[in-house]
Amino acid sequence: MVAVVALLQDGKLSPTSDPGKGYIILTILTCLTALPIMKTGHATAGHYVAITILVLLVVGIYAKRLRVFGKLTDYVQVVAMSATLFLSCIPAIVETLTRVPISHPVASGPNDPMVQMSLNILAVLFLGGVIFQVVILRSKKKKAAKSADGSVNTG
Repeated sequence: MVAVVALLQDGKLSPTSDPGKGYIILTILTCLTALPIMKTGHATAGHYVAITILVLLVVGIYAKRLRVFGKLTDYVQVVAMSATLFLSCIPAIVETLTRVPISHPVASGPNDPMVQMSLNILAVLFLGGVIFQVVILRSKKKKAAKSADGSVNTG
């Protein structure tokens, strides 16, 4: 829910906004509490997703400070933060569809067509969202560059 607020408020998951900070804190807590859970006795794909999310959070949070990415820093931050949300939704979708309702789950397992279709929709939403964010960011950068050049800003 915090991610939705951040996206609606800022158009992106910004590590500097209050909703963005809340998202980061809750995501870190979720990943760290998920890591010790091992039904099978060993690490599963879910553990690797949690670790990937944590790495992407670090990239998203510190991208601007590191200056490793040069002019692409803002884009790297947007993609990394969005990817954390995308990856967080994967287990949420799979677990929900394979466990709810308790008496007769919607899907029989992770390979069920309903799960696969839902994950495909999620992937399309992620790609569309990232493209939208990048286009908006690029537009803002061009507008800022024109303003900095002393050009007349009409909008």
